[in-house]
Amino acid sequence: MNEEFPVDDIKTYTRDSYSETQLKKYLSLLYRKLDLLPQIEDHYYLKIQSFLDAGNWFYKVGFPKESIKWYNQFLNFYVENEGKLSSEEKNSLIEMHNHAYSVLAADYAKLSILDSAEYAHKANINYSKTFNKIYYPSAINNYGLFFYWNKSNPDKALPYFKKAYEITLTNFPNHTLLGSVRDNIADIYYEKGEYNLAAPLYAENFKFFKNTINEKSQNRDTPRLISAGAQLVNTNIKLGKFTEANTNFNRLEKIITEEKISGRLTPDSELEFLQTKETLQNALGLTPQAYATLKVIKQFSDSIQNLEDITDATWRKELNNATLDRVALNFELERMVKENQLKSQQSKFWIVTLSFSFIILLLASLFLRRRQHIINAKNKQKLAERTLEVESLKVEKLNSEIQSKKRDLSDFAINLSQQQEWIKYISNKVHALKQTHNSHRDALLNELEQEIKNKVTFDSDTQIFYEKLDKLSDSFYRNLTTKFPDLSKNEIRLCSLIRLKINSRSIATLQNITLASLNTSRYRLRKKLHLTEDINLDTFIQSL
Repeated sequence: MNEEFPVDDIKTYTRDSYSETQLKKYLSLLYRKLDLLPQIEDHYYLKIQSFLDAGNWFYKVGFPKESIKWYNQFLNFYVENEGKLSSEEKNSLIEMHNHAYSVLAADYAKLSILDSAEYAHKANINYSKTFNKIYYPSAINNYGLFFYWNKSNPDKALPYFKKAYEITLTNFPNHTLLGSVRDNIADIYYEKGEYNLAAPLYAENFKFFKNTINEKSQNRDTPRLISAGAQLVNTNIKLGKFTEANTNFNRLEKIITEEKISGRLTPDSELEFLQTKETLQNALGLTPQAYATLKVIKQFSDSIQNLEDITDATWRKELNNATLDRVALNFELERMVKENQLKSQQSKFWIVTLSFSFIILLLASLFLRRRQHIINAKNKQKLAERTLEVESLKVEKLNSEIQSKKRDLSDFAINLSQQQEWIKYISNKVHALKQTHNSHRDALLNELEQEIKNKVTFDSDTQIFYEKLDKLSDSFYRNLTTKFPDLSKNEIRLCSLIRLKINSRSIATLQNITLASLNTSRYRLRKKLHLTEDINLDTFIQSL
């Protein structure tokens, strides 16, 4: 069995390494091996290793119930026969002992048997603390993850993460577990909104995973490195540090390019990078670029999900627990046949017939389910494409409406400017009226009164203009006040008028000030915007 399925070969524990025939063969050999163990005297280490191999295999290929059964068998047999093992044999099992407890807890949690999962975590901590090895802080960290993931209690998880971090930092400062625990602590701070505490932890991990080699693969842990960089950028955005976020994103983008060239970039890491890119573009107000990135994310995500769904469905349909039960049943039948070779030919015929009928029915069921899954996937893709088309039309319509409102507002501003000029004209007429003789004064007064009545609505129109200006510029105001919170209301409105490309004379008229006062206001605005002499104020505001 070890020649065909060696225990030290990773393919032995990988689900996609098996065809259905190979799976049946492996399970048959495995059950034969386990069935022979009670008949073997002594050789306790061989028996323990066999139970452990069975637990490892069922865990890796995704059968939690069988995995739990054989890991418990391994742990119980070890307790009963520990005194019969040599010191060398015990030392060789320390790591796997820790691994067995960890997997047991994970399998129990997967099956929602949380009391048993917690018991396994505590047993792992008690066992591991007697050794000065990485397994002890790892066990504490896993117990914290149990409260964080399975119990949804980050406050109870945090002390365990901090304890694991302290032990690892003191005794194993270059082990990748240090980065994992630090990431768990940062995640809790991020979840609580304490971004100022999470940011330095993510930054440290970004440096740590860039230079640290994974103990098992002996390569740089690319997925964790990219995840740390993405988390750092997102935290910078939450803190409003957009320049720092953009700098860290550029560093992350360089790593992505290098890993893609080397072929080490995983689809999940690339998806996480794209999601971070879209978040940053939105934060910087780059809406068209963010929308384009979002479409790429959706297509990429759907592609990954479809591949995972098809792969997982194929495995689950062809190599699920029914297959496991069938192989076990076939082995039992085979053993019964060997024990009783005098059964009639008719019984054999019925067994063969039933087996073939079962296989035919199973294959037919698999075919129909797979065909339905493909149909459903195509329908989902069509629906997603139609949704994208509808959203694109909505965006185009909104852009058209915005441009129309901008034109209306510009016209309204010009109109108000003309009305201000008219008021100056009236002022001149009043002055002339004072110089006029009594014989013409009444006629001039009547004419002036009529003109004032026609233009009495000026102040209300000015108010309406500013209301429309504020409404149209709401998104611009938010972006401006986020970047420059010290601006006054009049300065914000001045920025909006400049953004609409209204000339200086009209702006002075609208604000009822002289051109000299307007130039003073523009000078003060430049200082608050931190603009150097070589940067044009109008061009800068247009680019926001």
